[in-house]
Amino acid sequence: QVQLVESGGGLVQAGGSLRLSCTPSGRTFSGYAMGWFRQAPGKEREFVAAINWSGGDTYYADFVKGRCTISRDNAKNTVYLQMNSLKPEDTAIYYCAPKTSYYSGYDDHSSYNYWGQGTQVTVSS
Repeated sequence: QVQLVESGGGLVQAGGSLRLSCTPSGRTFSGYAMGWFRQAPGKEREFVAAINWSGGDTYYADFVKGRCTISRDNAKNTVYLQMNSLKPEDTAIYYCAPKTSYYSGYDDHSSYNYWGQGTQVTVSS
């Protein structure tokens, strides 16, 4: 069964940094765009960042622009999300997934499939 495995979350103070990683188990998604989303308690899942298959194009939600960098290493079959200057409002479970639909935008979670369990990011004030 194909599943994405996210890691790298944790507890960090405001202003700190974390580097999240995402690796699929069961197959490679090197030919797919990949996205990071997050979901806070009581809120809907929201787009954070996305990267095309080659890594040449990246997309960010306005609330992370200048603070986050998405990257990928296709040789390692891994996607990363470097998060800096973290804020308490960044607290959420972070998920990654491959973009399996061409008919919706990078920021539309319905374009993505094979969601993993996510990794918890908690930012203390």
